[in-house]
Amino acid sequence: MPSYRYQVKSTGGQTQVGMLVADSLQTAAAILRNQGAHIIALNPVNAAVEGGSLAQRFRELNAGKPKAKHVLDFTTQLAVMLRAGINLRAALEGIADQTDHAVFKKVVLGLKTDVESGKQFSQALQRHAKLFGPLYINMVRASEMAGSFADMLDRIAAYIGQEIETRKMVIGAAIYPGVIGTMAVGVTVFLLTFVLPKFKGVFKGKEDALPWATKFLLNLSEAMVTNWPYIIAVVALIIGGIYAFGKTTLGRFWFDTIKLRVPVVRAMFRSLYISRSLQTMGQLVNAGVPMLDTIAITGDVSGNVLYKTLWRGVYGSVKTGKRITHQLQKTKLLPTSVVQMISAGEESGKLGEVLDEIAGYYAKQLKDQIKAVTSMIEPLMIVVMGSVVGFIAMAIILPIFKMSQIVR
Repeated sequence: MPSYRYQVKSTGGQTQVGMLVADSLQTAAAILRNQGAHIIALNPVNAAVEGGSLAQRFRELNAGKPKAKHVLDFTTQLAVMLRAGINLRAALEGIADQTDHAVFKKVVLGLKTDVESGKQFSQALQRHAKLFGPLYINMVRASEMAGSFADMLDRIAAYIGQEIETRKMVIGAAIYPGVIGTMAVGVTVFLLTFVLPKFKGVFKGKEDALPWATKFLLNLSEAMVTNWPYIIAVVALIIGGIYAFGKTTLGRFWFDTIKLRVPVVRAMFRSLYISRSLQTMGQLVNAGVPMLDTIAITGDVSGNVLYKTLWRGVYGSVKTGKRITHQLQKTKLLPTSVVQMISAGEESGKLGEVLDEIAGYYAKQLKDQIKAVTSMIEPLMIVVMGSVVGFIAMAIILPIFKMSQIVR
């Protein structure tokens, strides 16, 4: 018979860990409950749990980390199966059988094991908090108390779907400028390191007659060809330094501040953070999550240090008994009209509905602003790229043109 490792809390409040043998997980759980113990964890001890075969480990490494799309599919399938009358344990087992992603399959099987051991589903999700997130876990916990599990899963799936769509739009807006910028740098480096050195012999002995632009480019080309290992090392250090700085508290604050101040993109990022914050808050309020937990989660998922600080301030204000808008009225991160609508929602008792409407409006604004930013950046990048290449070309052609006139 299989063996099971358990962690329980005895009637005296002491935590105990041990092993027992039983013909099934349900039997093992029943044995522990008959002893008057409260089960904290109960897992089968076998090769798969202890680490899995080499092939299983390779599949997990090759699969990579589960993404939001896996969580969305899981949530949608689970809602459908529960609404069809299938119990939670059987639904999790069925989803695990249909899941191709090795790591996510292991997560679903872990959820099934925890549920079989007597845990609430929200407690099982808590073990994978990094994957599912605080919003998901708290909404599930609220639904367990209210008894509307399948409907809540539908609402969570809609939220995750909206987040995925928003992320795709923002990434899509950055792809084109990134490609054009990379091409501009690549063409410039190619001209300076492969094309321009071939003209060095043509201009040899005539350096005094060359325009300043040609002299500058020739010197820059020679420096790049001669010192390219050092240049690559310096560029790598600069990029690494910027990346490391961005991971610090000061760096995150600095970059997040820039996003809200650069003229071309500040409106887009502002709509993104407002939409994300208020959509999260609205979903949690409608789900019946306690207000302090709602505000804390809203700050965590806002995506910007400045907005996170704002919601922390709101948390402290509400904790002392004040209204949400008391702190929001002191900030410029939210428009006055938004604060007024939130205040009206508080007074009327329809805060969740108001937040959903505001979030929907700013989600639409975000789509329009992404299109506007993309349409502005495209010609700007083309002009910059054309100017750089044109400058290099003219610096090469002008001296040759003058030399041909002198020969004539």
